[in-house]
Amino acid sequence: MERVLLRDQALVRLREAIVSGELPPGGVVKDAELAGRLGLSVAPVRTALARLADEGLVESKPQSHTRVTAVVPSVVHDAAVVVRAMHELAVTTAVPLVADEDLTAMRDANARFAAAVAAGDVDTALTCDDELHDVLVDRAGNGAVRATVDRFTPLVRRLERLRFGAAHGADSVDLHDRLITACASRDVEAAVATTTAIWTALLSELTEENP
Repeated sequence: MERVLLRDQALVRLREAIVSGELPPGGVVKDAELAGRLGLSVAPVRTALARLADEGLVESKPQSHTRVTAVVPSVVHDAAVVVRAMHELAVTTAVPLVADEDLTAMRDANARFAAAVAAGDVDTALTCDDELHDVLVDRAGNGAVRATVDRFTPLVRRLERLRFGAAHGADSVDLHDRLITACASRDVEAAVATTTAIWTALLSELTEENP
């Protein structure tokens, strides 16, 4: 059990470091150095790096190096399409089951998201955005959906963090409000349509060519 917990701890912390840019794209990572930084032994770090390679966040060459992968818009596009589909499925299942505490949690997350956008705090904004949508993923109770969202969302967040803008954030606040309203009304069709709009707008913004 302890080994599993250490592996999971290493996975979460390394994934966060990659998404935040603390471990930048193209950077070489060494398991012993990472273990020292995390205060862990090498074994759980190696296991975590293997998982991150499976998720597309690092790449390893035997007898050579492990490197953080580059941020590739086409790869992000593919991941975002999958994440959008999973959130649409989660919303379809979750909306009829939404409880008052779910709505409260979503409203709180959106309020913190709006404040972070106004303050230009991208990392907090993205965290709050995840928290809001996670309410519905958790309520849906589909383990396969949860696992898929957890696997592919970090690929999307890396590019979103680089391109996050105030206009996008303000639009997202309004779309979140529409989603919450639909959930409160138990309007599955409107909630799914709003979820599609949220992820479609994000996908369009992230995969457009830089000027």
